[in-house]
Amino acid sequence: MNSKLVRISIPFLTGILLSMSVILHAQTYDILLKGGHLIDPKNKINEKMDLAINQGKVVRVAADIPASSAKKVIDVKGLYVTPGLIDIHVHVFAGTNKEQHYMDGPNSLPPDGFTLRAGVTTVVDAGSSGWRSFPLFKKNIIDQSKTRVLAFLNILGDGMGAHEQDSTDMSPILASRFAEYYRKDIVGFKVAHYNGSQSIPVDSAVKAGRLAKMPVMIDWRGLPPTNSFERLLMKHLRPGDILTHMYHAGKRSPTAPFYKEAIVDQNGKVKQYIFNAQNRGVIFDVGHGGNGFVFSQAIPSLKQGLYPNSISSDLHIGNMNAGMKDMTNIMSKFLNMGMSLNDVILKSTWNPAQYIQRPELGHLSPGSEADIAVFNLKSGDFGFIDSHGFVLQGSQKLETELTIRAGKIVWDLNGRGATKVESK
Repeated sequence: MNSKLVRISIPFLTGILLSMSVILHAQTYDILLKGGHLIDPKNKINEKMDLAINQGKVVRVAADIPASSAKKVIDVKGLYVTPGLIDIHVHVFAGTNKEQHYMDGPNSLPPDGFTLRAGVTTVVDAGSSGWRSFPLFKKNIIDQSKTRVLAFLNILGDGMGAHEQDSTDMSPILASRFAEYYRKDIVGFKVAHYNGSQSIPVDSAVKAGRLAKMPVMIDWRGLPPTNSFERLLMKHLRPGDILTHMYHAGKRSPTAPFYKEAIVDQNGKVKQYIFNAQNRGVIFDVGHGGNGFVFSQAIPSLKQGLYPNSISSDLHIGNMNAGMKDMTNIMSKFLNMGMSLNDVILKSTWNPAQYIQRPELGHLSPGSEADIAVFNLKSGDFGFIDSHGFVLQGSQKLETELTIRAGKIVWDLNGRGATKVESK
């Protein structure tokens, strides 16, 4: 073989291979979010970072990823990039059965119409379905939605409907068996709207929770007077179980000028047993809803160091156009009551992911599904309304610019990810 030819060919071939490598890797990513401030509490990131997505997954988070490496580059400079929000208290078993209300009824809402536009990529339906009605919920809603829909299974077989006071329909064994069979979709059990002794449904749900090794969410109503909120929190619930509507005003006693069994007493002090319950591991969830959040409870609680573990909406037909509105509105309320943006994101992403035992959600680690929200934190003069019609004036407000679910753009407020056209 001619040695001169070999000397010429090796550098030539090396150059060809390098060129091919550049071409093959020139567009490694499907989407690149560039220039944004990334907040990922699980991974302790709170700084300017780029984020690359490929085949529905987060594949790289770094300070400066070349724009040439992506098929689509979205400029998010001046915006906040976070994990997709997880709302662990909603009612989305929408249907037309008027007698059943939330279970296949008109009080529930179809998730995709109210979630993606608020940066929410995962919701947990809070007990709208029971073991008897869950297959219909899965068929009609869970399997048809772009939003990831999970569920707390109601301890009542029917769910939230016409038979909510029927304690004979509470079956921990059947509920736990359904939860184990549908473990991909069911994350725990729910108690709500029972007018008798709260220990009856709570103990039944906790038994199901023990059998399935899942948490319980309870909706405290304070009825009847024989119930003890303290005993419920300290004796009946387990660490990891969830109290929702934590800022509910409670029920007014006929003989007392203030609401009974609320977390803040008539002197504006958080009751000590509330701190004790949170310290022993009971999860305190916002669950705003149409009657579950008042500033007179929330503001003094925050000032005294009682913070929610998770932020949720209790989305249903009675609050979507009232004080609640959506998750970004609730999160903005907490910003204006003094909570940091990082903490608000934590309690709307990674914290709830842990409480529902879904550690694969709520963060932007490479390899995780690309569920992402992009927010604009706006400055101005804004008003925020609680469940009783009182308003808090604020100077900052979150607005959802972009939502990505499993690597696909599902909400784009200002066309940041769309193809640009020339104006005339």
